Amino acid sequence: MTDSPFHVIVIGGGTGGMALAHGLRRAGISCAVYERDRTRNSGLHGYRVGINPDGSRALKYLLPDELFDTFLATCARGPKYFSFLREDLKPSMTLPLVVEEDPVNTEKSVSRMTLRQVLLTGIEDLVHFDKTFTHYEREEDGRVTAYFEDGTKATGDLLVAADGANSRVRKQYLPHATVEDANIISITAKVPLTAATKALLPEKVFQGIGLVVAPKGYSCILHTMEFGWDREGRVKNSIGGNDAALIEQWPGLLFDNTRDYINWGFWASTDKFPSDIMKKKPEELIKLVLDMTPKWSPDLRKLFGLGDPQTCFAVNIRTSVPIDQWKPTNITLIGDAIHTMTPGQGVGANTALRDAARLCRNLIAHREARMTLLEAVLEYETKMVEYGYAAVKESKKQTSGDQPINKPYIGRLALAGMRTYFWLVDHNSKLQHKMAKELYLDRGGDREDY
Repeated sequence: MTDSPFHVIVIGGGTGGMALAHGLRRAGISCAVYERDRTRNSGLHGYRVGINPDGSRALKYLLPDELFDTFLATCARGPKYFSFLREDLKPSMTLPLVVEEDPVNTEKSVSRMTLRQVLLTGIEDLVHFDKTFTHYEREEDGRVTAYFEDGTKATGDLLVAADGANSRVRKQYLPHATVEDANIISITAKVPLTAATKALLPEKVFQGIGLVVAPKGYSCILHTMEFGWDREGRVKNSIGGNDAALIEQWPGLLFDNTRDYINWGFWASTDKFPSDIMKKKPEELIKLVLDMTPKWSPDLRKLFGLGDPQTCFAVNIRTSVPIDQWKPTNITLIGDAIHTMTPGQGVGANTALRDAARLCRNLIAHREARMTLLEAVLEYETKMVEYGYAAVKESKKQTSGDQPINKPYIGRLALAGMRTYFWLVDHNSKLQHKMAKELYLDRGGDREDY
């Protein structure tokens, strides 16, 4: 083995990879992140991600205190309700979400681009952009060297794959770990938030999250994102003193074009869409959604039509095929690189953050000679495989073309049964409280701190 300091190579500068880099830097462990995007503000990172208590606790553990406070200040206002809606925008059931003063163990809404800029703050020197990974090789001394398309390379003691669902590291390291279609297509877009667009949503949907469940297996998610800064990037007058100071001093706002918006995401089973769906232009995608929803609420259709074409795209939802645990080495994986999941439970980013925190904790134990490197990786992977693949399976149950609601005839019965259940819960306060509490616990509200 080399006498140089223990060094970690992270392939991929997404949520999990950069959060891990923060934790390693705080612990004094040498690391570097290699990101394929060419610049700090490249790529489509502007949509909402829900950070649940699992994700918040991981960020609290990994980030410096002031940066965690900045993360909190840059979140959009939190959702107060979760509404299940009919296609006419009338509520089938509205759940009041668990609202607590605790800054950690609560549900948060954040823009992906904003979270990206927060996570880049303070580790700019660790992140190398325009580095597209091609392959790795093992050295005679046991270390691992990563190679990139530009002809450069990097060598470390541990290589961490954080390069997403199409992970090149995974394809080389675990070629039998595959990703399959969930048989769901989603079309999404953003609508600038104005007084006129706000008026298109029921008040409780505007104040929370709305999920339309409609005939033919059609569904639509509605999020409203309001931030602490206005259209010109100036801190709003309504923001408290501490948050205002953090936002004003935060360099990430210079790279973040996120402004208040309403996000809609429409999805259905793949067979409901034309075969060339992934080749259609944004304007064509918006027209397609309108063509598929002629009897939906006029207000909701107005929102569809107001979608900004520059923010509209289609996604073929994919999901990992769980595999048996593999023998540990000095290569490991976090986030979508190993457990890609559908958005069914909204826990993908949170599971990646959970990975990063657990792996960081074990690498600290290795540095302190409480674990060998392989023991640290084994313990991490054992836990990660358990909770990661459990999340994959549960998410697929929620969002999959194989669900009964997507079937031609049984789908009508499934929808009727679902709406009957929603009505019963909506008219029983005890059932409402129970369901809201279960939702909170399912999203990490009862787990231990790191």
